[in-house]
Amino acid sequence: MLKNNQTMNQLNNQTKRYLGIDWGLSRIGLALGDDETKISTPFKVVSNIKDILKTIKEEEIDIIVLGSPLKMSGADDLNNNFLKFKNNLEKKIDIPIEFIDERLTSKAADALSGDKKSKASRDALAAMIILQSYFDKKNARDL
Repeated sequence: MLKNNQTMNQLNNQTKRYLGIDWGLSRIGLALGDDETKISTPFKVVSNIKDILKTIKEEEIDIIVLGSPLKMSGADDLNNNFLKFKNNLEKKIDIPIEFIDERLTSKAADALSGDKKSKASRDALAAMIILQSYFDKKNARDL
């Protein structure tokens, strides 16, 4: 369990490490980034919360950015499976979770790849887009 477990980054007041998450029932795309470079990179695809917790520990993650499902109108599209995932993750960690609109990230990932990559690669790219969108919005607010 990762509750009350400060990372070395937090203890040393260094650059914060971020984990972007593109949640799906079958696959969960992950991306990494930090607040110094504000650049997100695709990391990997996992299938369960245990793998996410392992990544959080191994990569010394300080903040999670989770893609939140929204309808095209902007209204929440939070289904029970997503809510169970979100609640389970919140119970098992003691680091902040930021939520960001994930609409059209899979389509953007397809466009970015230039060809039809595997669905797994697409999920990691979608997580990268989610995290990069977060950095871009945060950077715009800081200007």
